[in-house]
Amino acid sequence: MGRTIGCIVALQWAAVLWADELPPPSGDVFVPGAKLEKLFTRTAPIRGGLTEGPACAPDGSIYFSDIPMGPDKGQILRFDPRTGMTTVFAENSRKSNGLFFDAQGHLVACEGADGGGKAVVRWNIKTKERTVLADRFMGKRFNAPNDLTIDRKGRIYFTDPQYVGGEPREIEHFAVYRIDPDGQVHEVTRETEKPNGIGLSPDQRTLYVVDHNNDPPPGSTDPKQRGAMKLYAFPLNDAGFVSGSRRVLYDLGQENGFDGMALDEQGNLYLAQRSLRRPGILVLNPDGKEIGFLPTGPSQPGATQPVGLPSNCCFGAGEEKSTLYITVDVSLYRIRTKHRGAPHAWEK
Repeated sequence: MGRTIGCIVALQWAAVLWADELPPPSGDVFVPGAKLEKLFTRTAPIRGGLTEGPACAPDGSIYFSDIPMGPDKGQILRFDPRTGMTTVFAENSRKSNGLFFDAQGHLVACEGADGGGKAVVRWNIKTKERTVLADRFMGKRFNAPNDLTIDRKGRIYFTDPQYVGGEPREIEHFAVYRIDPDGQVHEVTRETEKPNGIGLSPDQRTLYVVDHNNDPPPGSTDPKQRGAMKLYAFPLNDAGFVSGSRRVLYDLGQENGFDGMALDEQGNLYLAQRSLRRPGILVLNPDGKEIGFLPTGPSQPGATQPVGLPSNCCFGAGEEKSTLYITVDVSLYRIRTKHRGAPHAWEK
């Protein structure tokens, strides 16, 4: 993040150069011969940042965030698979990041810091009415709600780190929270250093949380050092709370870690891996074993203006139930897989 307009132009041009030169996916997850198909690239005159948070609506369209840096307004965009057109849903997203549709077909968004709303909100996609669901825990403002998922009981789980923005923090720690249908907010776990992407297993018994801590460990003077870059699995009970010890499913060590994720019907995880050595979508089975990998950019260790870094993904609906949508840099892509996505919150 933090690119200038010139960097974005360079990035988009670089994307043209590498898109057809990427190696094919590995494993037995993606349809043979399938390639990344670019659907959208930013055209709005906003600076830096990235596209994020793709979410599938009940009509099969894909909503996603375009997050700038600094004072520029972020947008929520809508891609229509039937027409191939991308339109603006919200001109001012208040720095929305992760998006998810609830059982009523409303769009729920995490709004971050850096001049954003610092809240979890709900949009009526017909009227475009925005309602704040929660912006505080125990009277203190959230840091920067980042990503979310919704269970079958309508409970919203979301992460609250802070990566950008100079706003003073009221909550000292980073945690995972849950908003219940009655509006109550609960802390689910703070057993992460900097929680980012989040997802639920199809049986609703496991909460997956990405720990993406880009800060040096306490006491370290090496700017290249960073904290946890791991994927955790937390067991959940029926009340929606952690009911046992977390498991580390994957550890990227000192590589840039994961961002967002999607799950398929079998419970496999599709993780946006921002490693400069190996950027792409890493597919793990529920035991944490790699079963597939989709490159989204070239290997570029040490790059100062990297390209092809994915941020998040989601599955489509209907005829596109096996299509994976991916936000990469400032663009939106899709590719066909052999697996159907896990049921959306609005699917009965």
